[in-house]
Amino acid sequence: MSSLIRRVKAAVVSPHDRPILDLAIPALAGLAADPLVSLVDTAFVGQLGPVPLAALGINASVFSMTFVIFNFLAYGTTPRVGRAVGHGDRDEASRVVMRALLLAVLAGAVALALLQGFARPILRLMGAGDELMAPALTYLRIRACAGPAVLLITASHGAFRGYQDTRTPMKVTIGFNIVNATLDPILIFGLDWGLAGAATATVVAQWAGAVTFLVLLLHRRREALGIRPLVPRLRSLGAFLTIGRDLFIRTSALVGTMTLATAIATRIGTTAVAAHQVAAQLWLFLALLVDALAVSGQALVSKHLGAGDEDAARSVSNRLLQWGTGVGVGLGLAFYALQPVLPDFFTDDPATVAAVLAIFPFVALLQPLNGLVFVWDGLYMGAEAFGYLAKAMLLSAGAAAVVLLLARPMGWGLPGVWWGITTLMAVRLLTLAVPYARGTLLQTD
Repeated sequence: MSSLIRRVKAAVVSPHDRPILDLAIPALAGLAADPLVSLVDTAFVGQLGPVPLAALGINASVFSMTFVIFNFLAYGTTPRVGRAVGHGDRDEASRVVMRALLLAVLAGAVALALLQGFARPILRLMGAGDELMAPALTYLRIRACAGPAVLLITASHGAFRGYQDTRTPMKVTIGFNIVNATLDPILIFGLDWGLAGAATATVVAQWAGAVTFLVLLLHRRREALGIRPLVPRLRSLGAFLTIGRDLFIRTSALVGTMTLATAIATRIGTTAVAAHQVAAQLWLFLALLVDALAVSGQALVSKHLGAGDEDAARSVSNRLLQWGTGVGVGLGLAFYALQPVLPDFFTDDPATVAAVLAIFPFVALLQPLNGLVFVWDGLYMGAEAFGYLAKAMLLSAGAAAVVLLLARPMGWGLPGVWWGITTLMAVRLLTLAVPYARGTLLQTD
């Protein structure tokens, strides 16, 4: 009986729980705070009228698409710093951080130049007509000035996560969100700058965040972290660019699949795409909660592998998968319980509500699967298996595309679109589970 109690207790409470939660909870706050910048801007700009709001919406898509390809500055930095920290090699951790910061400055400068030089064609491509062009162009040209700052913030998040610190990025992120929320009403309404005021507030806030991170990394925390502020050689950036290529392929395949799903829903009908938008946003919001566990996975797995402790890496990974499953099940049950009331928060159109309810079970039942997939994604990044992630995502996206393209001609309707998304996640689960089960992922060499 006592041995049974010990086994049950071990299943409920793990020594890994404390470090997992110490990283995941602040990471969740940081992840949630970033979208808050756009949300606050939307709330204030919405009071200016539909034209400024539409111009803001176009720009939100432009900047989201532009900077998503640079997320390797976080995902690539975390495991490399974490592995160096686990190995006790402070000099290598320092070199990784300095390379990430240099690449952030260079890539940010290129992004700034491209956005400024091709601002008008980009907005035309996004569908901005004569009415929207002037305000959208004003916002884009101002907001683009934050390009290097955004990428410095991204690289800094990755660096601190590698040092097993998610509290500092959380505090800095919340801080520059407060700056943005404070400046928005002053510049938009007080100085009557309108949409330009919203862009200026965001630029000031993001540069405040970037400078704060630089001061922390290169001055106030430099000794504690062992960072030597030496400018790295350009040829040393090759490893980051390889990671960037792999993550670009992975992210493009994922975003492309979700874009195809929206396109198919649009062709099914207006009601269908409206319902799909509601369900997709809820699905993505819930994914944010599990992403915090993925951040823990990146940091902890890389640290243990760097220390040469494959057993610890496997043990903490198994515990993270249990957490991912548990959180997924909890989210699914909560989501299903809110089924009678949740759609009414987004629309009062009976046809759209009915369409949302028709696909509600997909969103709820996918949560446990999402929990496993997103956590596994973090574990693979912690093990620096970026090339495999790119190939696995291409396979998953291809399988999902087949189902999505059949949804309309086969008359499957909106549920067919969500069967396509389910296929995406199911194939991702399979491709991530097999190498992990074989024990070929968590190796120190």
